[in-house]
Amino acid sequence: MSRGGLLAADWSWARSLRFRLLAATVVGVAVAVVLAGLVLSGLFREHVQRQFEAALLQQLDQVTARLEFDAQGQPVVAAQALSDPRWLKPYSGLYWQVDAMAPDGRSRAGVLRSRSLWDTSLALQADALADGAVHVHEVVGPQGAPLLVLERTVRAEGVDAARWRLIVAADLQATQAATAQFTRVLGLSLLVLLVLLTAAAWAQVAVGLKPLQALQRGLQDVQQARTTRLQGVFPAEVQPLVDDFNAVLARNAEVVERARTQAGNLAHALKTPLAVLENAAQATAPPAFPDGSAALADLVRDQVQVSRRHIDWHLARSRAAATAHLPGQRTDLEPVVAGLVRVMHKVHAERGVEIAVVLPETPLFFVGEAQDLQEMLGNLLDNACKWARSTVRLAAQGPMERADGLPPQLVITVEDDGPGIGAAQRALALGRGVRLDETVPGTGLGLAIVQDLAALYAGSLDLQSSELGGLRAALTLPAALQTPPQ
Repeated sequence: MSRGGLLAADWSWARSLRFRLLAATVVGVAVAVVLAGLVLSGLFREHVQRQFEAALLQQLDQVTARLEFDAQGQPVVAAQALSDPRWLKPYSGLYWQVDAMAPDGRSRAGVLRSRSLWDTSLALQADALADGAVHVHEVVGPQGAPLLVLERTVRAEGVDAARWRLIVAADLQATQAATAQFTRVLGLSLLVLLVLLTAAAWAQVAVGLKPLQALQRGLQDVQQARTTRLQGVFPAEVQPLVDDFNAVLARNAEVVERARTQAGNLAHALKTPLAVLENAAQATAPPAFPDGSAALADLVRDQVQVSRRHIDWHLARSRAAATAHLPGQRTDLEPVVAGLVRVMHKVHAERGVEIAVVLPETPLFFVGEAQDLQEMLGNLLDNACKWARSTVRLAAQGPMERADGLPPQLVITVEDDGPGIGAAQRALALGRGVRLDETVPGTGLGLAIVQDLAALYAGSLDLQSSELGGLRAALTLPAALQTPPQ
C-alpha cells in the first residue's frame, strides 16, 4: 500500500460519526468529572479545616479562661483545670504555650507551656496582634509533625506594658490523612462514574446511530436488487431523507421508461420506411425500375440492411445503458432460459438440435433488466444452434462473492458441438458486423451485442473451446445473493 493509502487508512477513524460523538461525550464527561472532583475535594478539605479550627478555638478559649496573673503580673495557668487529658501526655498532638511579648516586638517563648510539649517549645515568628485578635498559622512542631496554630494576645490587668501571647496548636496529620483518604475514595468513585458514563454514552451513540445502519442495509438491498425502494420504519429525523431518496428512485425510473419508449418509437418509425425501401429494392418487375434497376436494388437492399443493423445495435445499447445501473433491477434466470429454449426449439426445429439446460436448484438472479438478459442469452443460444451439429448445452453457476467489494457474479456458459472458432479468430468474431461465414444467415451483431451489453453491467464475454468440440461462450454478469423480500 502506498504512503497516501496508509495515511488515509490511519485517519479513516477520524471521519467516523460514531467516534466523533463518543469522543466529544467522553471528553466533556471527563472534564466535568475532573472539575467535580477538584471542587468536592476542595470543599471537603475546607470543611475539615474549619471544623478543626473551630475545635482548636474552643481549646484556646479554655486556656484563655484558665489564664491568671499573680501579684507580680506573671501568668499562671491551672493545668489541672483543663479538660482535655492530651494536655498532660507528652507529644500527644495538642499543645498550649504562653510567650512574653516585649514592647519592641520581640518575644520570649515558652514562659509557660503544656506538659505535652515536654522539653520543647513552639517557635513562632513575631506577629503584630491586636488585643483579642486570633491568628492562624501552620508550623512544624515536635518530632517534625505539622501543626495548626491559633494565637491570641492578652494583657495583664493594671500593667499596660505587659503583653502575653497565648498559643494553642494541634497535630494536622490525622486531618490530612482523613482528607487524603476522602480524596482517594472520591477519585475512585469518580473514575467508576466516568466509566459508567462512558458506557452509557457508547450505548446512547449506538442506539442513536442504529437507524443509520438500517438505512445502510436498505441501500445495500436497493443496490443488490433485493428491492426497488428503501423500506422500513425510520426516525422522524431520517424519514424525510428516505422519502426524498425514494422519490428520486421513482423519478429516475420514470425518466428511464420514457427514454426507452422514445427510443423504441424512433426505432419503429425508422423501420417502417426502411421496410418500404427494402421491399421496393426486391421488386424485379420492369415497371418498378428502368434499366440498371438491379444495381440500384442491390445498393438499396445493402444499405437498408446496414441501417437496420445499426438500429438494432443502438436500440439494444441505449436500452441497456439506461437500465444497467438502476437500483432494484432483478431478473430470475430460470424463466428466461426456459422461454428462450422453447423459442429456439421452434426456430431451429428443422435442424433437430438438442438443447440441454443445467441450472442449480437454488434460484439465480441477474441484477439487471429481463429484456437485456433475454437479448444476451438469445443471441448466444441462437448462435450456438446455428453452428451446432446436434447438441447445445447451457449451464450456470453462482452467485460468487468478490474480494473487491463489488456485487457477486454468476457465470452462464453456452456450448455447442459445432466446428468452433479458432483462437486467432475469436477476437475478430466479437467485432461489430463481422460474419466469419457468409453462408450462415445473420447480421454479424450477435456476439458483439452480447459483449457490449455485458460490459454495461460490468460483466464480460469470454470465448473458449468447448468439451463438446465447438465454441464455449462464458457470460459473466452481476448476481444477487438472496431472493427478493416478500
